[in-house]
Amino acid sequence: MNVYFDNAATTKVRAEVIDDISNVLKDCFGNPSSTHSFGRSAKSYIETSRKSIAKILNCEPSEIIFNSGGTESDNSILKCAVKDLGIKHIISSKIEHHAVTHTLDELEMQGVNVHYVKLSENGNVDIDNLEYLLNLNDEPKLVTLMYINNEIGNILDVKSVSDLCQKYNSLFHTDAVQAVGHYKIDLKSIKIDFLSSAGHKFHGPKGVGFTYINKSTKIKSFICGGPQERGLRAGTESVHNIVGMTKALEIADKNMEQEAKFVLSIKEYMIDCLKKLFPDIHFNGESGNIKNSTYTILNVCFPISNDKAAMLDFNLDLKGIACSKGSACQSGSSEGSHVLSEIQSEDQKKFPSVRFSFSHNNNMDEVDYLIETLKELSNS
Repeated sequence: MNVYFDNAATTKVRAEVIDDISNVLKDCFGNPSSTHSFGRSAKSYIETSRKSIAKILNCEPSEIIFNSGGTESDNSILKCAVKDLGIKHIISSKIEHHAVTHTLDELEMQGVNVHYVKLSENGNVDIDNLEYLLNLNDEPKLVTLMYINNEIGNILDVKSVSDLCQKYNSLFHTDAVQAVGHYKIDLKSIKIDFLSSAGHKFHGPKGVGFTYINKSTKIKSFICGGPQERGLRAGTESVHNIVGMTKALEIADKNMEQEAKFVLSIKEYMIDCLKKLFPDIHFNGESGNIKNSTYTILNVCFPISNDKAAMLDFNLDLKGIACSKGSACQSGSSEGSHVLSEIQSEDQKKFPSVRFSFSHNNNMDEVDYLIETLKELSNS
């Protein structure tokens, strides 16, 4: 049996999405910047997609800017906020995605003041400490915090962060790559200045995403070139991928309640099974707490001996089970997870941790197969 429990890394593209992408590739090859009929046809696909995404997120179409995905979005927002908006201080956490943390390292070397908010032992943002950092001085600040952590699944108290940013006249950026397509997001009800997303996290194609930029915030293009995307992102748009991503988001939004309920049942079932198999098991962050974490991620610290721990992920892979040691972006790295390093106790760091992440394509039989495989490995 082959089991894919790594949906936080990427998701299987829906059949309807592939159909739409194929149709656009076959029937619409014009450059959307061209003024002739072929170009106008391509442009209409982009603008229809922009309107659809804006409707789902309850924002203006002009506030949606298409790009290559979350990493480009995070980089462009943080660097342009410094370059174009005069941001002197950036407040973040040490468990953000590397697209944020590495960008902050670079900006710090250029003289930007980077402050890291305190975290609880489960990796939750200390809201009181965030307010303290926002109130340090009157210089321009930006807060960048993940909507949902990609490794431990913690859900940010977005409303509280937004309220504090407004109180202290600071900008708010959230990497919502793990949230868009999985949770309802209403950008009219919660003030967010910048939001990042990626199509392949909600069963769309890779290499395409979008940034939400609140119309009250004015930045310039991160990439030099043409005037595409209202002058905010140079480069010929990937029309077929934009259409595919939009179709994926439309389906995710339509099926959200039903699929979320189903996926949550799989996560709950896995938690119960793992607790029975390993009474001393630990779930990293808030991932074992149904109310405080996303239904798509479970990060597990296994209480097994060192000789079995070293080969755990390798042996799971041999059995056809796909999962991750941390995030996929660093699962091949010898450094380990920077997120777990920040929140785990010294004792917990001695044991292997594995991230399982789910989608509507999974089922209970796959969980049973995982449990049987873990039994074999622990008894061998």
